[in-house]
Amino acid sequence: MAENGEEKLIAVARHIAKTLGHTDTMTDDILKIFSNFDGRLREKLTEKLSDDGVEQILNSIDRQISRYISSDHPIWSNSADSSAFLDSIDQLIAAIRDWTPLADDKNISSCLDRAEDLLQQSMFRLEDEFRTLVERGAESFDLTGSNSTHPHPDYSDDDDDDKDYDDDDENFIPVAQPITDYDIVIDALPAGTIGDLHEIAKRMVAAGYVKECSHAYSTCRREFLEESFSRLGLQKFSSDEVQRMQWTQLEDEIEKWMKAMNVALRILFPSERRLCDRVFFGFSSATDLSFMEVCRGSTIQLLNFADAVAIGSRAPERLFKVLDVYETVRDLMPEFELIFSDQYCLSLRNEAISIWKRLGETIRGIFMELENLIRRDPAKAAVPGGGLHPITRYVMNYLRAACRSRLTLEQVFEESVNVDYRKEDDRALSSSSSLAVQMAWIMELLESNLEAKSKVYRDSALCSVFMMNNGRYIVQKVKDNELGALLGDDWIRKHTAKVRQYHVNYQRSSWSKVLGVLKVDNNSTSPNGASKNLREKLKLFNSYFEEICKTQSSWIIFDEQLRDELRIQFQGLYPGLSELHWKTADYSRYWEACR
Repeated sequence: MAENGEEKLIAVARHIAKTLGHTDTMTDDILKIFSNFDGRLREKLTEKLSDDGVEQILNSIDRQISRYISSDHPIWSNSADSSAFLDSIDQLIAAIRDWTPLADDKNISSCLDRAEDLLQQSMFRLEDEFRTLVERGAESFDLTGSNSTHPHPDYSDDDDDDKDYDDDDENFIPVAQPITDYDIVIDALPAGTIGDLHEIAKRMVAAGYVKECSHAYSTCRREFLEESFSRLGLQKFSSDEVQRMQWTQLEDEIEKWMKAMNVALRILFPSERRLCDRVFFGFSSATDLSFMEVCRGSTIQLLNFADAVAIGSRAPERLFKVLDVYETVRDLMPEFELIFSDQYCLSLRNEAISIWKRLGETIRGIFMELENLIRRDPAKAAVPGGGLHPITRYVMNYLRAACRSRLTLEQVFEESVNVDYRKEDDRALSSSSSLAVQMAWIMELLESNLEAKSKVYRDSALCSVFMMNNGRYIVQKVKDNELGALLGDDWIRKHTAKVRQYHVNYQRSSWSKVLGVLKVDNNSTSPNGASKNLREKLKLFNSYFEEICKTQSSWIIFDEQLRDELRIQFQGLYPGLSELHWKTADYSRYWEACR
């Protein structure tokens, strides 16, 4: 009875150890508990294992596994073979787990060495099968079918009618097809293949071959991403290569990059994350590691390009494309935060944030370069005839175009508020956005530059015409757009008043001498004397007028409305002059000469 009870106790102990021994130490802990209860129990367990024939068990498992390891055909081409192979591996893993606590026994220790060697060979074959399943699953999977959450995209070039692959090509890697909607998740492998991969991954993780399994998986999936990026037209450029590009070429590459970023962060990477979650379900560490290895190279390629743009030239004309890059990274930051949320991807997420900030610094630097461009424009570069200066046209059109991205620019300038340059007159803008302060400062620089240029004109009237032309253009460009909304109505009223003052200055400088001739002499009492005096005044008036026409015939009033306003003001300067006098004097020649 005692002997029979002892055997039952040993059987129970072995059953508990086998059932609960899911870690490297649990089985040993259970055996130690029983051994402490009765020192003979451990000996009995060892004897019983020997009696059961450990070597015979191992030989049986070896025969089953070796048959599949030595096979020239893929094991997973037959569901019965794959199931039997996995069962044999389960038996081997369980045997090693059961025997490990009893390794002190020489016979068991020898069998353990053989079992671990057999397990390693099994893992090598499983790795090959795993890789083959990923590759062949991708080859046989129809991306145009109904195997995705949404209809599958095609982002290959629209004019790419001649495909460079063959359906029978073993190296074919499917890529997503053109899209207009980013709300897509790609099932990159058939559901059956994903299930087989999960079963293999489960055994490799249990055997301690997590890295090998992850490496086999990530190698195949990286090829998918690389081919997909290639179909998007995205090439790998070093930072130096980006710096050396002609601007037109860089603009084209930025467009491709923006497209690739959106596809990657909104379609490809989420799809890869989903696939990893399904293949390595239940093994979060393996999932995160595999996803990082799959996407790391492609992510670095995308981020490096953005970084190269950020550290490139800060010429003002680059602002708009840099804004595009900045907005792309900014808008995709929620995707970065969501997809790269695990510990393995932390560095990628942080790098994306750093590059986003550097792009903001670049945008602020471009505006500083615009300021320098205005300062450096030489004062001697005044235009003939007091017309519109190119610097005025350039800066105003530039700022109007820039303010179409007002919200983005406000975000950029709020990130680094700098009010050191603000003067007393700008205190009213202190409650405004940093962008409003920046724009007001650039306008002040432009106005100061124009005032310096106006002093090049020796004729004070021409100086006023120059400031009137440029001031009128500035006010017109500010009105009824985002730039005007930033600067405010007070700024517009103030500068409109300045333009009117230039009108007054022009009138005084040009016509005060001429109109002074027409003053009525109240001391003359004789009608004949008064008439003679008036004829002399008109003759002198016409002489002065001819001189002004000759001088100002090359002057320019660029705005038609401004010319009309000057004409009306001129005619109203001396209301005592009769209509007859205006008709007899050919004053229209002046207006025809003024362009």
